Amino acid sequence: PVFACNIAQDGAAGSIAEYKASQRPSPLLRSAEPRVLIPVFPGTNCECDSAKAFADAGAIPEIFVINNLSAASIGESVRQFAQALNNSQILFVPGGFSAGDEPDGSGKFIAAFLRSGEVSDALTELIDKRLGLVCGICNGFQALVKLGLVPYGRIIEADESCPTLTFNTIGRHQSRIVNTRVVSNKSPWLMNAEVGEVYSVAISHGEGRFIANDSLVSELAANGQIVTRYADLNGAASMDVHFNPNNSVYAIEGICSPDGRVMGKMGHCERIGSDLYRNVRGNYDIGMFRSAVEYFK
Repeated sequence: PVFACNIAQDGAAGSIAEYKASQRPSPLLRSAEPRVLIPVFPGTNCECDSAKAFADAGAIPEIFVINNLSAASIGESVRQFAQALNNSQILFVPGGFSAGDEPDGSGKFIAAFLRSGEVSDALTELIDKRLGLVCGICNGFQALVKLGLVPYGRIIEADESCPTLTFNTIGRHQSRIVNTRVVSNKSPWLMNAEVGEVYSVAISHGEGRFIANDSLVSELAANGQIVTRYADLNGAASMDVHFNPNNSVYAIEGICSPDGRVMGKMGHCERIGSDLYRNVRGNYDIGMFRSAVEYFK
């Protein structure tokens, strides 16, 4: 009765038209080996997987540990991180449990850090002037939503009209393999993914339920900003908790900014490798790390 597996379903997932990109943005400067900055906040636990995925794709990853032992340490981390961001082409915010997911909402410390003056300025320059890439997975996705970077492409003060991520309807952490259907390849992160293709991905979260009002969902869908949806065994979007583990509206698993250069999703696409999932069938490589590197070539 507390953690029931067969919770009531909300019915159909709703219809979202698929979007095939005819063109994508280009970076200001090309690079054969783009530099990727991967911040490690208290609770981050996916930095090594992320760095390996980028290195395998041909990028140069840098893992940057945020020091929060004192106010002075945080200030120094802000300064050094902003400098590192100015020397990078990609910001990748990995998953984990930021500050233990307490109090009331994950990703809050990450969002607060990225809002700080020097970091915010460097992040805005990366996005607006150098036309770089930003991605957040799981906990990182939560932070990007709180910042407004997805779906708006810029740092804003959130209000009641903005989307959010909250606790899974089932009331507990979900850790499993799920199917996701690509419904838009507008983002450069997904230039190697086929619209309509279904990819398997590992998920691990307690607060992954994406919430947005119908009008915003319609707007995002029309602009190709809904990139992936939770899918059943037939590849159809689903509200069934066995396929949509958190009960996200319209089965939304990932979204992007208006031009696609900032993307966030719940599934851990960095958890890939030749010796993983040998006994669980599925197509696990959505190609997002190769796509990010190719974007700069």
